[in-house]
Amino acid sequence: MVLNGKGFLPACQTVKMFFFAILALALLFGLGARAQTPEPEKVDKLIELLSDPAVKSWLENQSKHGAATATAEPDSPSMMLSSQVTMIREHLQALLNTIPLLPAQFDRAWNILLLEFEGNQLLGVFALLALFIASGFGFDWLARRLATPYRVWMVRLPWNTPAGRSKAFLARILYASMMAGAYIIGSLWVFIVFNWPPLLREILLAYLGVAILVRLTMMFSRAVFVPHHLRAPHGEAFRALPVSDAGARHWYIWLAIIVGWYSFVGATFGILKTFGFTDAGREVLGIPASFILLTLVLVAIWRRPRHNPALSPAAKAPKVGHDATSWLLTLFLVFLWALWIAGSWPFFWGVLAVGGLPLAVRLVHRAVHHLSRPAEGMEEAEIVAPVYLAIVDRGIRVVLIVATAYWLARAWGVEFSDMGQMDSTQTRLLRGLLNAAVIIIAAEFGWTVIKAVISHKLLDSHGATSDRTRQEQARLRTLLPIIQNILFAVLLGVAVLMVLSTLGIEIGPLIAGAGVAGVAIGFGAQTLVKDVISGIFYLFDDAFRVGEYIESGTFKGTVESFSLRSVKLRHHRGYLFTVPFGLLGAVQNMSRDWVIDKFNITVGYDTDIDKARKLIKKIGLDLAADPEFAPFVIEPLKMQGVQDFGDYGIQIRIKMMTQPGEQFTMKRKAYILIKAAFEQNGITIPVPTVQIKGDDQSANAAAASQLLRARAAAAAVPES
Repeated sequence: MVLNGKGFLPACQTVKMFFFAILALALLFGLGARAQTPEPEKVDKLIELLSDPAVKSWLENQSKHGAATATAEPDSPSMMLSSQVTMIREHLQALLNTIPLLPAQFDRAWNILLLEFEGNQLLGVFALLALFIASGFGFDWLARRLATPYRVWMVRLPWNTPAGRSKAFLARILYASMMAGAYIIGSLWVFIVFNWPPLLREILLAYLGVAILVRLTMMFSRAVFVPHHLRAPHGEAFRALPVSDAGARHWYIWLAIIVGWYSFVGATFGILKTFGFTDAGREVLGIPASFILLTLVLVAIWRRPRHNPALSPAAKAPKVGHDATSWLLTLFLVFLWALWIAGSWPFFWGVLAVGGLPLAVRLVHRAVHHLSRPAEGMEEAEIVAPVYLAIVDRGIRVVLIVATAYWLARAWGVEFSDMGQMDSTQTRLLRGLLNAAVIIIAAEFGWTVIKAVISHKLLDSHGATSDRTRQEQARLRTLLPIIQNILFAVLLGVAVLMVLSTLGIEIGPLIAGAGVAGVAIGFGAQTLVKDVISGIFYLFDDAFRVGEYIESGTFKGTVESFSLRSVKLRHHRGYLFTVPFGLLGAVQNMSRDWVIDKFNITVGYDTDIDKARKLIKKIGLDLAADPEFAPFVIEPLKMQGVQDFGDYGIQIRIKMMTQPGEQFTMKRKAYILIKAAFEQNGITIPVPTVQIKGDDQSANAAAASQLLRARAAAAAVPES
């Protein structure tokens, strides 16, 4: 489908919202998934307890008992589920037990704050923070003034071609990076120059990070969405995502609000730890904070603009309704929030990855194809080649999937490279599955690129103009399918071996066994091996190509296709030969380079040979000048001389050089022109005559009838 500058796909809008909502929640919920650092006092107590001999003896007995139990009764799925339920119950109970302790933690934090910042010093902290933020905006304003020529050039970039849109998008990303860098430098330079007290430095740096993160979000979302209120010319066409003006403005604003609240909560919770809040206390406070974030995300989802065919006639209506999509997103996000509250981190990260990754991949796919969409009336040469689309689209998909796999591995405590003997079966299986997923995705990306490149080459091979180009492209059409099949087999074999290796299967004996089996199969399938090897040498020798007419023994026809074992020949009468390469033998190629055709014509003994030669030469020149036959003529038709003296005439030899396969058409046309020219110039083409003597009238009549039939047969023009 061809989209205009104002068109958008509503289905992608849902994907985009879902992805941003998941991203916001994942960033906040990720605070609870980090490894908690114990307090120094607790560490000292633990070391003191471990040094006690009684504790050491008890630990040894418990470790032996636990090892014996683990050996005797391995974990089952039901036991794992029961253990997970127990952990959730204990986590919730710990949170409930922490609630009565929160007032004391608040009092301790307030006392620390009063001791550090007496009197009006706390207001001075906020004044310093406002000064740093204002300094960042000042540097941002100065950078905008200095980058005015760049901004003017960026606005004037063409927007109605894929190359122009992609260039403009990259230019906006670069501009956003420059402005963000100026804001960061302006906000932090005063902070870096002076030496601040530790607590003041931590507070200022935390909330400066909030301001910087919000500013970065606004700059890059502006580059992606190009909101309509910015009055950017052709903003709809420049957007990296197919959204309407209302949708772009909506997500530009709400994304800044969501990221702002997340970063503020994250900075505040980081400071609370410094003020003496325990990990459990911060988790309890995180419940209302995360609920506010969840509410903001859901409000953004439910208030998103609906699909309006009047504003976007080129966009397809979403397959799932607006309200149905909103309810599905709501249920999914509430379920994630419940998992976070319960502290079930393995399930939380798994559900987040399973739900968010496909939507992120779909979003990237829509963005790539939206930027590379062809404009109306665009020339074929200006359309983005499928190979580039495949590389960009699948490349980003591979990066997303690999990053998700490594992120899940870290969240679940699985190391990709380290495989120790103490690892459980579940850990090894999980590590193997993650590695296998990465290998399969990388192999799929490689195969997609290979297939796109070969398809692009095959498509280009049909537009040849010169003879040499046609020959080269015919060779490509012959070799590329074979190369594609070989690369697929190699890539599949390597991927399978790597997957088996990462799952813990020893592939060394497997490869050795495959080698022995290959030798045995080779002895049992000598004919097959002979066919495959013969085909390889035929292709290396360039004996024939797709589209050429060949003959070998009793087989002849036009080459239609190849496999690793055989070649398919289409006979000129229509039937198809499938010939194994091992049976071809010597091949006669009738479609390569040029063809010389020679034939004889008989004239009477009273013919002026020189006159006949001139007539034939003139006919050859006329054929060479005829637009219908000129492309086929390499050397014009001409007479070579007298070939033989026959019983009833002189045989003259005629020669011509043509393109392969065109000699038959040329010869038929030459017969017609020669007969007409000879009749006009009094040159006769003799035929056998029969003289009969006798008085029987019936015999004379029969002889006359036979003579007439013989003359009619001789007058007919022979065909090749």
